[in-house]
Amino acid sequence: MSSVKAQAEARFSQFAQQYVDSERHARGAELARLVELAQPQNGWQMLDVATGGGHMARTFAPHVRQVIATDLSLPMMRAAGQTVDAPNVEFVAADAENLAFADASFDLVTCRIAPHHFPDVFRFVTESVRVLKPGGTLLVQDLTVPDDERAARYVDSFYRLRDPSHQRCYAGYEWQGMLLDAGLTVTHTEAIEHVIGLAAWVEQQACSPYVVERLHLMLKQAPDRVREHLRSAAVGTPDALYVQTHLIIQGRSASSNS
Repeated sequence: MSSVKAQAEARFSQFAQQYVDSERHARGAELARLVELAQPQNGWQMLDVATGGGHMARTFAPHVRQVIATDLSLPMMRAAGQTVDAPNVEFVAADAENLAFADASFDLVTCRIAPHHFPDVFRFVTESVRVLKPGGTLLVQDLTVPDDERAARYVDSFYRLRDPSHQRCYAGYEWQGMLLDAGLTVTHTEAIEHVIGLAAWVEQQACSPYVVERLHLMLKQAPDRVREHLRSAAVGTPDALYVQTHLIIQGRSASSNS
């Protein structure tokens, strides 16, 4: 395991239960929207990559034949498994960039709020395409950043200060390029926004007072393009908040007769 992946595995193992219990990750309306987009079928075999708290696996389980939920963190999977009682959900340890499954095994591959931790996101995309059946669907939700490169990297630095296992967020055009380069047809994109209370957000990762102070400072000193993206308010107070933007992107693999 690379040092980057080892760091991510260690942090998510440490805070596993917080992510299982996280209301932000378990929001029903947002998960229902992902089901609506995927249009799962009863006979489908589904792979949920980097399942984290198991929220996607639990949500999709009633709609498909089987869900294989994978994660790099064994403690995270154990914690998620205690809340997912669907008999058709199986938890399997797996690396998102080296999926230990045969080619053309799944009708649907999902990954939610996780790729920003992956060292090589394009490798995750190509691995997802490899294990998809012809005509299969890849559905991803993750943090996104402005198209402006300097603003994007500032936002990354803000996220990484709170969680050092954060690697990189991608703008919408970058996600579309990765899916297209991997051979998928992009069938849908949309942005969704979450208002994040800074106090609860830093508590989830047990941030030190020094880190919290620096996060407030980064919000105060943010360049205009970053300020437009994060739309922070009440900075420097216990009520500080900012807006976190996620991208949902869906792609379909070529059918066998195309």
